[in-house]
Amino acid sequence: MPGSPAFIGVLAMCMAVTALAIDSVLPAFPEIRKALDLEAGATSVTGLITFFFIGSSLGLLPAGLLADRFGRRPVMWGGLALYVVGAVGSIFAPSLGVMFVARFVWGLGSAGPRVAAMAMVRDAYAGAQMAKQMSLIMAVFILVPTFAPALAAGILLVAPWQVVFWMCAAVAVIVAASVVLLPETLSEESIGTLGGRELWRSCRTVLATPGTVGYLLSLTALFGVFMSYLASSEIILDQVFGLATWFPVFFGAIAVTMGSAMYVNGRFVERLGLDRIIGLGFAANLATAALLVVAAVATSGRPPFWLFAVLLAGVLFFQQMLIPNLNAAAMVPLGAVAGTGAAILGMVPGVAGSIIGNLIDRQFDGTITPLAIGFVISSVVAGVSWRRASRQAPAG
Repeated sequence: MPGSPAFIGVLAMCMAVTALAIDSVLPAFPEIRKALDLEAGATSVTGLITFFFIGSSLGLLPAGLLADRFGRRPVMWGGLALYVVGAVGSIFAPSLGVMFVARFVWGLGSAGPRVAAMAMVRDAYAGAQMAKQMSLIMAVFILVPTFAPALAAGILLVAPWQVVFWMCAAVAVIVAASVVLLPETLSEESIGTLGGRELWRSCRTVLATPGTVGYLLSLTALFGVFMSYLASSEIILDQVFGLATWFPVFFGAIAVTMGSAMYVNGRFVERLGLDRIIGLGFAANLATAALLVVAAVATSGRPPFWLFAVLLAGVLFFQQMLIPNLNAAAMVPLGAVAGTGAAILGMVPGVAGSIIGNLIDRQFDGTITPLAIGFVISSVVAGVSWRRASRQAPAG
């Protein structure tokens, strides 16, 4: 039932398969480069992250519509099946281009369980309570990056990179079996249709709701620079700091920091209210990002590793407090179209953010400066957009 450990755990697993498909692939970049005859430092492999995210984001809208028509659980099962197809396709891809296509399909599949999980939370909760439950789910979800890179690195010591992809497919099968533990939260009176008129009505309802566009812009700005961090973290650790072998440990430690942000948010969001905690989060996020830029400029983009790690952890800590709260604030008035609302709130930031992240990645010059500047710009744009949105539709 909603709120039980099983409910939270399975929803977290449904969302975690997305993180697994990303974080476990990062340590395999060197092996994939070798297998596809790419240069040792080729950044083109970051497309494996970009194409996955684009697929995951574009898949959210059809998944949301299907979830509002046929229920949350069927969409979870269908998405997980497509997820497995994409993973297997990536294993047998003969070239990087074909692997991009398979990763796109893999991402499409991840959209089903993700949007259905978000819709289930909206079905069962509202307001600050919804933000609290989402933070608990995200706290469990964020545990994946703490062990996935290390697990993948361990697998790569004794097996080829394809085994890492097989592991992702196997986990998806296990998650699909666990979905039977979830109740169907879509009520009969909320069931929609799939006609063009209904599609237009649902999308128009979401986008016409006061504040939605502002929240979309805010989430897009935050997600764009986060995408750049995900795709470039392995390269930065290798080429800027010469610590490639420590990447799984570094990535896991950062993930623990992000997970702690979700936990802290879950403890305080009901006490402080969405509006106040988001405002405090943006102020802290911008201040920490500004310090990262100062450190980058003062050291020609190559600060001491410990300083980079501390400031990066701070930026991502506050960013991960902001994202579930912004999602919750945007979803408050969208109960009648929860599936479509969750889809649009994931799709637009996902697609646009992936493109923005890729543009930031292309500026990589052997230093942390482009990423640091990206964090500051992101924080400013996101903060201004949120403030305008909250004035139109106060989060409470």
